[in-house]
Amino acid sequence: MIEFKLPSLGADMDEGMLVAWLVAPGDIVERGQVIAEVETDKGIIEVECWENGYVDQLLLKPSSTKLSVGTPIAVLRTTAEPTLAGRPDAPGAEVIAGPSGPRDTVGVVEEVEADVAPAVSPPIRHLAHELGVDLDGLEPTGDGGQVTRDDVRRASVPISVPDARPRATPRARRSAAARAIDLGSVTPSRRDGLIVEDDLPGAATRRVVAPADDQDPGRAMRRAIARSMERSKREIPHYYLGMQIDLDEAMRWLVETNEDRSLTKRILPAALLLRAVTIALHEVPDLNGHWIDGSFKPSHVVHLGVAVSLRTGGLVAPAILNADGLDLEGIMVSLSDLVARARSGRLRSSEMSEATVTVTSLGDRGVDTVFPIIVPPQVAMVGFGKIAERPVVVEGSIVAHTVVSASLTADHRVTDGHGGGLFLLAVDRLLQEPQNL
Repeated sequence: MIEFKLPSLGADMDEGMLVAWLVAPGDIVERGQVIAEVETDKGIIEVECWENGYVDQLLLKPSSTKLSVGTPIAVLRTTAEPTLAGRPDAPGAEVIAGPSGPRDTVGVVEEVEADVAPAVSPPIRHLAHELGVDLDGLEPTGDGGQVTRDDVRRASVPISVPDARPRATPRARRSAAARAIDLGSVTPSRRDGLIVEDDLPGAATRRVVAPADDQDPGRAMRRAIARSMERSKREIPHYYLGMQIDLDEAMRWLVETNEDRSLTKRILPAALLLRAVTIALHEVPDLNGHWIDGSFKPSHVVHLGVAVSLRTGGLVAPAILNADGLDLEGIMVSLSDLVARARSGRLRSSEMSEATVTVTSLGDRGVDTVFPIIVPPQVAMVGFGKIAERPVVVEGSIVAHTVVSASLTADHRVTDGHGGGLFLLAVDRLLQEPQNL
């Protein structure tokens, strides 16, 4: 049996609120599958399963109660294990025997569930959750009593009920409540009349009493960030390095590369910088990993955290997972996807908890140089300022070149200025040969 606990979704998370289950007992689950939604101070995060197997028990129901990180919330089992109810050591358990010995409890669960509820696969259950459809009492039309996608979509078609509350997905309702938006004022974009989260930004806001500090998502996020940064400055001996990097050749190459590309397929300078950082980390691996239990745990892959500012205020730093396995175009695609999902509240738990190093850029805010604070338990953070034309000396002459200010903040328990300097030199060298990135 595998006890599935509320995971830590970042160094600044101490507790979270179980918002929704996307699986049910008896469902088959795979590693990486989203099985629940948890609300933290930084928004709603999709929690992934870390094992292959079956859902044996859901220990807690979704509620407004905050749970501490590490609280058991479900029990999983591998395909080789019986259900909890079929184990001899389970409280009050009875092994159901057949002619040839103990009966396969998987079949027992399926038979019992078939009598009380239609069969629903995890993807269909997720679709029902997104469309706000209650699966109880739904008439299945699929083979063997399976609920189909068409069953769910038909059930989502609105029925005219006078004075009924607006129909909306659970995510849209939570987002509207957090932002004090009256769903009655929202015009749905879907033909079936269901309000989705994307419909909310242009909606009218109700006049309500300002929420208390502990209920204000913006203030809660600022407190979470403050806790993490306070811990970082208290526990980590920071050192800081900076370097101006000439991007003249890189920008010329980028213009030529994007010339024949559509607007949506173009590579941005940010992707060049991230790709250079990813390669340079393999040259100075002591900057890539975590400080845990008094020692450095290096990572053999680069999960590249990217600081993303949110439209509602605050920021998150989710990771491009396995960034060192992506080429330049792959980095660009992953970056665009990550930023879009971060700003719409659709991040996954692995993206929030597995970053091995983080990059921040404030160039679009006009900042020349940024010296970031390390996100524990990481041991380094890279910063980039504004990409701009500056006077530089080339072969004794002052000329205008496109440059960027790069900075490194690192943990003195793991590296020192020598190693940090080698890293920045590697980033500089790589950016002088953009065609090789």
